[in-house]
Amino acid sequence: MGMLHKHVSQVPEEVVTAGRATVKQVVIGADEAPHFAMRKFTIRPGGGMPPHTNTVEHEQYVLRGQAHIGLGDRVIDVQAGDALYIPAGMPHWYEVHGTEPFEFLCLIPNLPDKMDLVKPAAAS
Repeated sequence: MGMLHKHVSQVPEEVVTAGRATVKQVVIGADEAPHFAMRKFTIRPGGGMPPHTNTVEHEQYVLRGQAHIGLGDRVIDVQAGDALYIPAGMPHWYEVHGTEPFEFLCLIPNLPDKMDLVKPAAAS
């Protein structure tokens, strides 16, 4: 594998069917780099991702916007400039707040990944 250069505008958007108003761009894929893939997610105002787990870790960097993110049993507010580490298997979700899109880079290892939706706990 050699050097790679491209502009994000050259990368097609894929609708994330599990989410609301969410698209993903695979900026650097597993076929382009040996160890990590880089994805860019855009969640429009009012959009989000439901609670889910992944079988690989995530390193994320917020480029734009604001969101509430659930990480395990915690809810945090994030904005541009924030970085997150989400361990493999940790339930997490996203809810955009504000009037601008929420955009972030998400780096994952080039390993098999499976996303599983997590059902909310039943009220007691």
